[in-house]
This record gives sequence, structure tokens and C-alpha cells, in this order.
Amino acid sequence: MSRDRGPLPTITPRAKVREIAPGENVVMMATNSIIVILIIGLIAGWLAGKIMGGGFGIIGDIIIGVIGALIGSWLWGVLHLPGIGPWWLTAIIIATVGACILLFIIRLIKR
Repeated sequence: MSRDRGPLPTITPRAKVREIAPGENVVMMATNSIIVILIIGLIAGWLAGKIMGGGFGIIGDIIIGVIGALIGSWLWGVLHLPGIGPWWLTAIIIATVGACILLFIIRLIKR
């Protein structure tokens, strides 16, 4: 037997809501996303350090990996390259490529 409990309560959003245009990308970040970003940045920075030579420590690897992820994702989008395997593998590859480019540019400037 089901009992009628009345209408369901509604939740009013506190933020201003707008419709999403077709083709528009929306990024929503949860609290665990920060941890994922830091871990992928650490792995990518470490890999870039091994590829390009040199060690930067944990904090340095994270910074290089996160900035490299921004560069790599921009480049990946410009070149319209597809994803490779699962999302985490694609994220590490993109961030590592971007981090290698970042280290290359830094070394050019240092000379």
C-alpha cells in the first residue's frame, strides 16, 4: 500500500541559473576533484622531470604537472586529438605532454 505524502519538497538554487547553450562545456568541481588534480599533477610532473631530466620535489612536481595540464589540455583541444584509454590515463598523458612543453620553454628562457 502506498500512502500519499503530498508534493515533494523543492530545492531552490542559491546561485543564478542559466540555460546551457548547445556545444557549451560545463565544468563542475567536487571536493574530491582537488585531490585528483593534485595526484595527476604529481604524476605528470614527476614523469616530465624524468623525461626532460631533473627532479623538482613533490611540490615542484605538482606545480609543474598542474600548469602542464592546462597547457596540454589547451593544445589537445587545438589539435582536436582524441582521448587515449580511460580518462585518468588520458589526463596523465595530456598533463605530461604539457609539463614537458613547459619545462622546455623554461629551459629556453633560462639560457
